[in-house]
This record gives sequence, structure tokens and C-alpha cells, in this order.
Amino acid sequence: MAADVKTPDPDRARRYQSAQRAQSAAQTKARIRTAAAELFVERGYVATTIRDIARAAGVGERTVYAAFPGKADLFQHALDVATVGDEEPVAVADRSEIQAALDQPDPHTVINQTIGYTVALFERAGDLIMVTVQAADADPDMRAAADAGSQATQQLWLTLTETLHGMHALRAGLTAQSAADILYALASPHVHQLLRRHREWTRQRYHDWLTDVVTEQLLEA
Repeated sequence: MAADVKTPDPDRARRYQSAQRAQSAAQTKARIRTAAAELFVERGYVATTIRDIARAAGVGERTVYAAFPGKADLFQHALDVATVGDEEPVAVADRSEIQAALDQPDPHTVINQTIGYTVALFERAGDLIMVTVQAADADPDMRAAADAGSQATQQLWLTLTETLHGMHALRAGLTAQSAADILYALASPHVHQLLRRHREWTRQRYHDWLTDVVTEQLLEA
């Protein structure tokens, strides 16, 4: 009896090829994003061109434009991914780590966990955030990005301090808004850059200092 001959499944072959193309496109997009982020930090937003990014990523300019409509879109994508650490469209305030921190029953734990997340965020995205600040006066897209980041940060800190206020944990006479303003100044990408990049503090030293000073400034002794 002749051996059974399997008939090729064209749908399966197409699905496989489609998956391969999607994986290749995702890898190319990630390579472009990484190259762009490095150049934006090194040269600044205005001085970095799509041609520079394409060359650094090892692709053609058309490939960059196929993945991103323009330089501003590419920068925003790089910043978004660096900020949250992945490509999921979930804002920092809605991240499970932040929600878990805000749900803690002890105010010190609330601060410790939130600062831990913040330090990790600055390590990933702090330099790119500062690119928006430094280029804000020269480029409207960077001004918009800087303003959006500032507003989101202020709201996050206000949510945190309102949580602490609800726990009756804030220092006497300190309102939730005043406490949020203190956090906005202390836990900022500016201070992170000064201490980590300019003064070359270790990540652990910066983390411990920020945790201690925020706890001292916000909570009852």
C-alpha cells in the first residue's frame, strides 16, 4: 500500500509566513527605537535626523518612515516604551506596581514601593525625559511632550499624597497638594540626572537618599 501523502496546508504556510514577517518587523522597529533613543540622548532631539537614526539602526530611511510617520512619533514611542518598560498601552498611574503600592496599609511601604518604581523608571527613561525638557523651547513637539509628562507626574504625586492624607499619615499642616509639590521637586528627572549622571551616585545610593528624604518631608515622625 502506498504511503499516505500529506497535502500541504496553504493556510498554515501563510500563517507561518505572516508570523515571521510580524516578528521581523517588530525586531526592526525595536532596533530603530534603540538607535533613536541613544542618539536623542547623545545629540539632542533637534540635532538628530532620521538619516542619522537609519544609519545607526542599519536600515534605510524608508524603513524608518514605514515604522514611524516622523521623528516626533519615533521619539514619543521611544519615550513611552522607556517610561513603562514595555509596549503595553498602560499609563504609569494604572500600572499594577503603582496600584499595589497605593493599596498598602502602611504609609512607609506606600512610599518605599512607589519610590522603587520611580527610580527604575528614571533609570530607563530619565535621560529621554530630560531631552524633552532641554528641547522644549526649540521644538513644539518637545514642548508638548514635556508638558504632558509634567502634568502626568503632578497628578500621580497628588494621587499618592491624597492616599497618604486619607491615612492621616502626612506631617501636621501639610496638605496633599503641598506634599505633591514637594514630591514633584524631589522625585524629578532633573535631580536624578544631577545625582546619577553629574555626581555619579550609584543607583542604590540615589534610591536610599530619595526614599529617606521623601519619608522625612512627608510623613509624621
